[in-house]
Amino acid sequence: VQLQAFGGGLVQARGYLRLSCAAAGRTFSVMGWFRQAPGKEREFVAAISWSGGIRYHADSVEGRFTISRDNAKKTVALQMNSLKPEDTAVYFCAARNGGLVGGDPDDFGFWGQGTQVTVSS
Repeated sequence: VQLQAFGGGLVQARGYLRLSCAAAGRTFSVMGWFRQAPGKEREFVAAISWSGGIRYHADSVEGRFTISRDNAKKTVALQMNSLKPEDTAVYFCAARNGGLVGGDPDDFGFWGQGTQVTVSS
């Protein structure tokens, strides 16, 4: 199973980007996004249930980022608005089967390769 993330890039502060992640071959009950900045631990960004009815966003991105999914296309997206320099990181999509929607990276068994997001001030 492969997860491939797209959409990273360089953007100015207060700008926007949309990340997408495609899952090859299957769908997952829970999908999410994490990020890792240089010298920091990987941190939770957002997660979404199969139906999309349950979504969690980290406090640091609440109101600015929105996670969504399209099960027919086997994709999950992260719309990032009002970007800040502190959002600069490598963003990873992740997936798991079963369990509750949550933000513990140890609960996710499938990971994409990451896409760089850089926000300039």
